Amino acid sequence: MRLPRWAGTLAAKSAAFITVMCCALAALLGVLVHVSVTDQTVAQARDQALSRLADATTAYQAGDALLPGSAIDPVGLPPRLRALAVGGERGTMVARDDGRPTMWAAGPADRNQALAVAVDYSQQTRTIAGLDRSIVWSSALAIGATLLVGAFAVTRVTRRLHGTAQVARRISAGDLDARVHDPRTKDPTRPQDEVAAVAAALDGMAASLQSKLLSEQRFTADVAHELRTPLTGLHAAAELLPAGRPTELVRDRVAALRTLTEDLLEISRLDTGRERLETDAEALGALAERVVRVSGTETEVKVVRDVWVETDRRRLERVLGNLVANAHRHGRAPVVLTVEGKEVTVRDHGDGFPGYLVAHGPQRFRTEGGSKGHGLGLTIAAGQAEVLGARLSFGNAIDGGAVAVLTLP
Repeated sequence: MRLPRWAGTLAAKSAAFITVMCCALAALLGVLVHVSVTDQTVAQARDQALSRLADATTAYQAGDALLPGSAIDPVGLPPRLRALAVGGERGTMVARDDGRPTMWAAGPADRNQALAVAVDYSQQTRTIAGLDRSIVWSSALAIGATLLVGAFAVTRVTRRLHGTAQVARRISAGDLDARVHDPRTKDPTRPQDEVAAVAAALDGMAASLQSKLLSEQRFTADVAHELRTPLTGLHAAAELLPAGRPTELVRDRVAALRTLTEDLLEISRLDTGRERLETDAEALGALAERVVRVSGTETEVKVVRDVWVETDRRRLERVLGNLVANAHRHGRAPVVLTVEGKEVTVRDHGDGFPGYLVAHGPQRFRTEGGSKGHGLGLTIAAGQAEVLGARLSFGNAIDGGAVAVLTLP
């Protein structure tokens, strides 16, 4: 039997715990009060009945008329109490006489008879019943008040925890400026609870992470800018070399280095978050066919349902071009690009994306399985998709192959 989702929250668990503890405490106190008052009430009624029995016995032994409420073997006398009195002992018992609660006291009389006294016990019964009702109502009110106070206290804690969790999600989504700013962490005179400690640790982690990422971004941008000047000279020198196989190898490596430098510069621009869109209406199917044609690869294009979209053509072409190039570089043919409405899918039939990429997205300068490359193509595709406001997801097909899905806004 599965519990509902709300039952797993801290507020629900705290409310259940407070309710159980309050009910247990109220039941314990109620039982103690009930037993104590009942014992006291019964003892008083018993003493009164025995006192009247003593007076009735004195009158009976003196041959005087019996007092009101006393008689020999009265009709309502409980059999057990009569048997006790006939046996020569005195005793008391609460029973009902004509529908009313009665305290009976009985003692021995002549000729196997019992002398009994009946004392009305209705008032004591009503007193005990009223006490029980008061215990129930006061316990209910106490439980309700405790629940309200506990809910208020727990809600304050859970609200702070929800705020901390929301900031953690914002940081995970890329908002490195997000902070909890718990007021308790800024005022050392206030008591520091566990939630404040978690908030302080999260703020410290976010600040450290932001500092490291900014340092990495600055390093990437500086390296790319510093490489442009010597690469320009190297490219010009390579063009002056005489024709031949060595010259082709040099020019090929220089071109690869220039591509890497341009990719690093593009990533550094994306890291700044200052990219601006230049939108225009584009037919998505025609744009996909143009990307495949420019790539010079054998990629099949399927247009299931074509649509017009308002987007930045250059950035969208960059995203699709990188996805197609990655499919051919790291996957196996056939590579299929499918357009279905505002969703574009690029699939190959290779070994699929590595697990870290499916779980966490592309990471620069990280590849696995002996793949060639620097992991920048998919990183740029993800960055440009974010600028477009699109969602780029990575997965693996059941029957093998990597699947990249771009969903335009």
